Amino acid sequence: MCRWMAYSGDPLQLDLVIFKAQHSLIDQSLHSRLGATTTNGDGFGVGWYGPDPNEAPFRYRSIHPAWNDRNLREAARAIRAPLFVAHIRAATDTPAQETNCHPFRHDRWLFVHNGSIRDYPLLRRELLMQVDPRYFLSLEGSTDSEVMFLLALTFGLETDPLPALERMAATVEDAGHRHGVEHPLNMTICALDGERLIAVRYSSEANSRTLFHNNDVRHLKQLYPDEPRIAALGDDTYMLLSEPLTELPGVWQEVPEATAIIAHKGDVQYFPFVPGGL
Repeated sequence: MCRWMAYSGDPLQLDLVIFKAQHSLIDQSLHSRLGATTTNGDGFGVGWYGPDPNEAPFRYRSIHPAWNDRNLREAARAIRAPLFVAHIRAATDTPAQETNCHPFRHDRWLFVHNGSIRDYPLLRRELLMQVDPRYFLSLEGSTDSEVMFLLALTFGLETDPLPALERMAATVEDAGHRHGVEHPLNMTICALDGERLIAVRYSSEANSRTLFHNNDVRHLKQLYPDEPRIAALGDDTYMLLSEPLTELPGVWQEVPEATAIIAHKGDVQYFPFVPGGL
């Protein structure tokens, strides 16, 4: 499948988590320990926001394996951002091409996904027909992930994110069940709007892809007073990621099944995620 991570907090140099961490995203692209596939080499993408959250986010995507892209290494050293997301892809059902690399973008929004819509070729036409024409023009690739993003936008992601994501999930499950797909949806997703991280861990069979977040940084600084990587983090740091970056005990906590998260400048809220709204 895929691996992703998202960050919110004081401006952070991207290569600290993409390259330099013990189990960085580059390490996960070659040696994923918790993913459905060990290697995630079908492209990558990074999206980040500048100082003005009202401006459209920046994005760099490539079909190269993340471990073999020298420009990514240079960019990650140069970029410091308070809000960003990075994704490495293992393709399923759709080709390895730049337009299928995450994150997907619409205005101020970025979106990444790990998982799948099962039997997506069977459901694709029906799901595409439910995308509002305003957003259909944004369609560039052929992945299930991009269609999920456009459906969420159709259902109100820009104004009321959680109900929009619940309706998107319900739409996928309804289409799947009508076509005889027992467990249509498996996802960890993250949407960013320039200020917030909005994430969900959910699957139709209650066996979702892995997703973790860091524990409170103030507590971690007391727990590991001599750990420079933790000392360098701001107190409001919040990371969501498919796999932990380190093996230090007590740093990471798994996101429960069927959970939605909204993180905004140090304020983190957790909600039950229940597809519905049809």
